[in-house]
Amino acid sequence: MRWLALAFTALIVALQYPMWLGKGGWLQVRESDRQLAQQRDANAKLKQRNDALDADVRDLKTGKEAVEERARAELGMIRQDEVFFQVQNGGAGVKPAPAPRAAQAKAAPRH
Repeated sequence: MRWLALAFTALIVALQYPMWLGKGGWLQVRESDRQLAQQRDANAKLKQRNDALDADVRDLKTGKEAVEERARAELGMIRQDEVFFQVQNGGAGVKPAPAPRAAQAKAAPRH
């Protein structure tokens, strides 16, 4: 009777192996689903990018404003009757003023 139970157990394991670990098994299907979800996310991002590029192309083909906007932003072009001002945010050459000694004493941690 014990041999019969072992034989049935071995048969069940042999039948279950392809379902769990074999080609087209549960683990492989799970990995394929994960890869499919990643590819769908990548495709969605690329579709948004393509839609934006398509809109840019349509604007450049039909409107003069889009061409002018691009020339201003990318090439720094200005019209003949315009004055151009460039404002720089605190660059590397600008040093902040030193803090007063009283403020430094308050800021220093005390032990």
